[in-house]
Amino acid sequence: MKIFAEIFLIVALAAFSGPKTLKGTWSYVGGIYNGKKEGAPTGYSLRRKYSDTTFEAFVIDKGSKPEKFESGYYFLKSDTCIETETYSAQPSKLTGHPVNYHYEIRKDSLIFSGRLPTGMIIEEYWKRVK
Repeated sequence: MKIFAEIFLIVALAAFSGPKTLKGTWSYVGGIYNGKKEGAPTGYSLRRKYSDTTFEAFVIDKGSKPEKFESGYYFLKSDTCIETETYSAQPSKLTGHPVNYHYEIRKDSLIFSGRLPTGMIIEEYWKRVK
């Protein structure tokens, strides 16, 4: 009986361990910023490409090549994603400063939520690109 309890515990812990990386390409589908809901932009799209340890963010205008506007590295710790921006095409107060997000993956959706160092409360929704 004890062996069954141990096996159950191992399986239960593995089920809740979550992904080890965010690897893949994700397209922005909307978010909530300081309580104000925003949809995805029209006329262009925003994408984030994650490797095992790094990310790049692109703006893609229809009929144009993707333009990188942000990059950096990240790591996952439990349900927290810690991102550090190392490049920004625009002046940014976030460059070089780790930002903690709560993250959740539901099927093909990635959800980030948290408070930016600027004080803004965010909840962003990203869809996996196939």
